[in-house]
Amino acid sequence: MKRTANAHWNGNLKDGNGEISSQSTTLNQTPYSFKTRFDSGIGTNPEELIAAAHAGCFTMSVSAALQRLGFIANDLYTEAILDVSMTDLKITSIHLDLKASLIAGVSAGAFQEIAEESKANCIVSKALNVPITLNVSYQ
Repeated sequence: MKRTANAHWNGNLKDGNGEISSQSTTLNQTPYSFKTRFDSGIGTNPEELIAAAHAGCFTMSVSAALQRLGFIANDLYTEAILDVSMTDLKITSIHLDLKASLIAGVSAGAFQEIAEESKANCIVSKALNVPITLNVSYQ
């Protein structure tokens, strides 16, 4: 399986602008620029897209792990917080904050283990070479 996306850029770094599109067209000439990446502007940026991909992948991984054990997730919500060092111009870490509704038959300890396993084994986690931390709220 292959997934594709493309980017188009026109102009210099600070005053130029571009569009990002994805194979599914969910992103379809979505604007991005220096301002959307390093300031505040309308559009997206690569770091935000990595955080979104990680949140989505991890949350699905938790659901899959639960299903393998015979459970179905009631409600899972993950926020991925990606830190960028502007000095080093690199992503330095990602923190996953998972909020989940209680699932009959799954203790808080078991759910924590499932979340940790999912963090380590989700496809996007495996693709990233940065520290990934996790906080779980299971209520």
